[in-house]
Amino acid sequence: MDGTQTLINVAMSIILLLGGWVLRSLQSSHERLQKADADLASKIQSIEVLVAGNYVKRDDLEKNITAIFAKLDRIETKLDHKVDK
Repeated sequence: MDGTQTLINVAMSIILLLGGWVLRSLQSSHERLQKADADLASKIQSIEVLVAGNYVKRDDLEKNITAIFAKLDRIETKLDHKVDK
């Protein structure tokens, strides 16, 4: 009876030791994945800021369109004067 209990205790100790090792390994992997995820999120955020900064601003676009239409109006006026001659 005493030998059986010792065998069970040794077997349980080995099982718990292996289980603890597996859990520690999983925890370490999880921490590495969290760090990699944070790094990727930071890189994506910097890319989003870069892309958002390259769009044409509404005021600039309106100013440029106004200038283009003004030039088109002058061209149209010159063409009308040319046709009249």
